[in-house]
Amino acid sequence: MERIVDEEIRLVPYYPNEEVALKWYQDPQLCKQVDDIDCVYTLDKLRAMYRYLSTHGDCYYIEYRGCLVGDVALRFDGEIAIVVCKEYQNQHIGRRCVKNIMELAKEKGLKEAKARIYSFNTQSQKMFLSMGFRSVGDDWYTCELEKGQEVSTT
Repeated sequence: MERIVDEEIRLVPYYPNEEVALKWYQDPQLCKQVDDIDCVYTLDKLRAMYRYLSTHGDCYYIEYRGCLVGDVALRFDGEIAIVVCKEYQNQHIGRRCVKNIMELAKEKGLKEAKARIYSFNTQSQKMFLSMGFRSVGDDWYTCELEKGQEVSTT
């Protein structure tokens, strides 16, 4: 079921759309930030990633002003993974999507959300920290989720 983030963003449940999605994962810097790898995704790797995310939780494309610009997933264990293609970064799209996914986690009764963010990915670290996450070491960040508590976006 699709999720409306705000008037500009909606989260569209995953469906095979390799023509669009593969382009995001052809950016070596993005692949480094997301997976700490020094190569881009192949079509097989992309398919395997989406197969894993869509069978181990909820996986969505991020649609911004009618254009698919990334993806976000909430795994059953509370882990959040998000990718926004380079052209659409620094517009608070990721922050707004993570807030919505944290609400989904609360709806599912999860007590905690977590994210793996590599030490060199300071942009993501700042975003997650500003939303109430805290570093727990080894590139992991967590945030306790309480029912009725508003998710911070400052």
